Amino acid sequence: MSKPRLEGKVALVTGAASGIGEEAVRLFAENGAFIVVADVQDDLGHQVVASIGSEKISYHHCDVRDEKQVEETVNYTLEKYGSLDILFSNAGVIGPLNSILELDINGFDNTMATNVRGVASTIKHGARAMVARKIRGSIICTASVAACIGGAGPHGYTTSKHALVGLVRSACQELGAHGIRVNCISPFGIATPLACGAYNLEPSQVESNTCAVANLKGIVLKAKHVAEAALFLASDESAYISGHNLPVDGGFSVVNHSLSAM
Repeated sequence: MSKPRLEGKVALVTGAASGIGEEAVRLFAENGAFIVVADVQDDLGHQVVASIGSEKISYHHCDVRDEKQVEETVNYTLEKYGSLDILFSNAGVIGPLNSILELDINGFDNTMATNVRGVASTIKHGARAMVARKIRGSIICTASVAACIGGAGPHGYTTSKHALVGLVRSACQELGAHGIRVNCISPFGIATPLACGAYNLEPSQVESNTCAVANLKGIVLKAKHVAEAALFLASDESAYISGHNLPVDGGFSVVNHSLSAM
């Protein structure tokens, strides 16, 4: 049998108690990784750890808006498992759904604090740990199809995800000298608890809505599809890929939808 793709590697996953993060934790675990599940949803986080039932996995509370908590979580990972090979900075919020004319500036600030500043903090402290230990690690961030085009999400969310792609490219330039890869993934709409809660819809309704406008027909995008992309970027199979934004959107961001409607 082939060796598990993350055998012996240590991963820290933020926003790991549900949705894409949870699926990534399960997939990383199947592939041999030691994992710290980080989130603000403590009950759900502990449930994820208990459901996998492995000493290789543990939970740590982390609100990425608080840099001190981010640093403490990275230190916990190092103390618990002795290394940090993979950082999957996945925590994020959708934020207010207001029009630009009625923009909730406080909500906008909170979205940026979570989706951009929080990711910057995780990259900062994760990369520090990798550089200090001479680890040629992999840093992965969750962006969005809203990072590729306008109109695919609320204004604050779209702004934050565009900024995140810029952050990934900038960090890639600096960290490449240390052998550290930095990439992001931009998914199309998925019926995660985050999306369902933001739009007050059932998972089936979110999936129906996204399938109606999707470019790639005959398949429903699931969180596990995104987790599989994260697994690729975390593994040695992507050893020379850095600074890349990998859309998992069935081609949605590269086609002209006005022409397809003709």
